[in-house]
Amino acid sequence: MADEGLNSQRRDPINFLLATVGNVAANRRRQHAVTVGKERREALVRTKRLCRVGVSGDDIAPPDSDMMIDVEESVLEVQTSSAVEELKFAISFQGKGAMWKKVTALRQLRRLLSRSEFPPVEAALKAGAVPLLVQCLSFGSRDEQLLEAAWCLTNIAAGKPEETKALLPALPLLIAHLGEKSSMPVAEQCAWALGNVAGEGKELREVLLSQGALPPLARMMLPNKGSTVRTAAWALSNLIKQFSDNVVSSAADLLVLFSGLISFLGPFQTSMGKGPDPRAATELIKSAGVLDAIIRHLKKADEDLATEVAWIIVYLSALSNVAIDMLVKSDLLQLLVERLATSNSLQLLIPCDLLVKSKFVLSNVLVKSGTVVNCKVLRSLDNVVAALIKCLKSEHRVLKKASAWVLSNIAAGSIEQKQLIYSSEAMPLLLRLLSTAPFDIRKEVAYVVGNLCVAPSEDGGRPNLILDHLVSLVGNGCLPGFVHMVRSADVEAARLGLQFMELVLRGMPNSQGVKLVEREDGIDAMERFQFHENEDLRNMANALVDKYFGEDYGLDE
Repeated sequence: MADEGLNSQRRDPINFLLATVGNVAANRRRQHAVTVGKERREALVRTKRLCRVGVSGDDIAPPDSDMMIDVEESVLEVQTSSAVEELKFAISFQGKGAMWKKVTALRQLRRLLSRSEFPPVEAALKAGAVPLLVQCLSFGSRDEQLLEAAWCLTNIAAGKPEETKALLPALPLLIAHLGEKSSMPVAEQCAWALGNVAGEGKELREVLLSQGALPPLARMMLPNKGSTVRTAAWALSNLIKQFSDNVVSSAADLLVLFSGLISFLGPFQTSMGKGPDPRAATELIKSAGVLDAIIRHLKKADEDLATEVAWIIVYLSALSNVAIDMLVKSDLLQLLVERLATSNSLQLLIPCDLLVKSKFVLSNVLVKSGTVVNCKVLRSLDNVVAALIKCLKSEHRVLKKASAWVLSNIAAGSIEQKQLIYSSEAMPLLLRLLSTAPFDIRKEVAYVVGNLCVAPSEDGGRPNLILDHLVSLVGNGCLPGFVHMVRSADVEAARLGLQFMELVLRGMPNSQGVKLVEREDGIDAMERFQFHENEDLRNMANALVDKYFGEDYGLDE
């Protein structure tokens, strides 16, 4: 998919063009969605969850007092193989007490698969556990048996990728037990297992979607039972995220454009790899009662439940235009703003922090609802910016970075949005972070500052400079931070710095920009690109040096 802010026509190296704010910001949003998805995928505790304590509140599957005791791996493997053999015998047994014999064997296997942080999944698979567990999921079985079998499959699905794929024969029955004929504990345990499978990757998510896993999981969002909804929401967020394993197709794709700043139209066209697939997200948001359920659950004080539901909204807002339209028309925005402003959980980090996730959601909605934000959103922005300022003041690195990212998307919008940030307490904080924060935070802050200096034109053409913002921000010392970006090894940051330097050189009154850039050793910073391997950056830097610091530079002095 070609980047909407670029075209493939060759342009003169001097010809810089301000990129369309909304399109470029949308590309940053998609890239950030991919990044968050990968961060979440890599966190085993979130993407794949061991089930140590049963979902049921009764005595069907009581937690074991020795469940957390680590044992020697080889011993555990031998015990697991033996337990699978015992299960095989129990399934074939036809005498009195056959059902309880199966339940006892299943419980022993489940305990072994729950005891260690790294359960003996490989041993269970080699012993032939999955076909036996599939037999134990047959309809007409007692809940005790179904629950134990689903629990075993849940922890097998929490294993390595190839181990998770071994559950393919069990998926149809796990999905079938999500239906109304199953008890709530059984359905919830099956949802947990399916969530682990969905967390493995796109291939297995496609299988689950093709086999009809989404509708029954969506229906599990409708009741008010917190535990069930939490599990269903977690499984759904894994199921709909649909990120390709190769979203970025080339090194050029890593150059996420500077929202609202200049984009050099060089001799190449940036192309995105296959991006997120909106079909599952759209199907989910269109499911009867799901949007109302999302809002209802977010209103509750249960932080754990709200966290899981918020993750669904993250992916809905990142993936589906249909979902965005429905979310914007609902009361969701105001609800998220309230939670964002009142949360005291500043110490929680991505992906477990509702505060961070709420900021992500709001940013997606702001970007996708257009540069002219609807009145409901605009009325909330004062509270949003105030809450983001609170996060910028925190000592938590991830919160600072996430807050700056959201501010950059807000700053990519209307003049009113830019002015709101520019006149707020955020500006001195941002300027200080631009020069003192760790590099990744400084880069996000640089996007905010840059977006505040340009505005969409009335005719939809080339965006305009906001000169008073540019002059004020440069006067308050932001330029050295951008020159430092040019000197960095990070290609995206270098582009970002070059683009802002072009604004300064072209836009500062009375040709002050030339002297300012020279004073900050900007010429030397640009000349390092004279023979750079990246043709785009090489042409940009050389063009700036030739135009503003050519042979005639300084002769009039």
